[in-house]
Amino acid sequence: MIDGVIVKPLKKIPDERGCIFHMLRNDYPEFEQFGEIYFSMVYPNAIKAWHLHKKMILNYAVISGMIKLVLYDDRENSPTKGELMEIFTGEQNYCLIKIPSGIWNGFKGIGDKPAIVANCATIPHDPEEIVRISPFTDKIPYNWEIKHG
Repeated sequence: MIDGVIVKPLKKIPDERGCIFHMLRNDYPEFEQFGEIYFSMVYPNAIKAWHLHKKMILNYAVISGMIKLVLYDDRENSPTKGELMEIFTGEQNYCLIKIPSGIWNGFKGIGDKPAIVANCATIPHDPEEIVRISPFTDKIPYNWEIKHG
């Protein structure tokens, strides 16, 4: 587990009309502040990585489909510096994932349909506070290929 990352199972409340997906409330201990909510759609096998936010705290929940979310701690004074974390999340494992600023993160669509990732961020998007690098960089020791066996 990477220091500061929180993975919290979330409720889905189904009935004959459909389903309610809980995500984040202002009285949850994970909630800090509201900046914006946006949705990111990823196709199966597509990779959206790597990015790091200098200030923004991410609160992800995958409401449709499945993703492999990968986190890498490169923070200088972190007790978990150098650690990787994989989380398979979405319809089959519905949860809130809180990612502190300073953590490299990215995700890959898995399964056979596009996934929709919701993010309730603590600040509005600011291109000056995000850092992006290639998903295939040597800086992060991770291979996005499927692992068999």
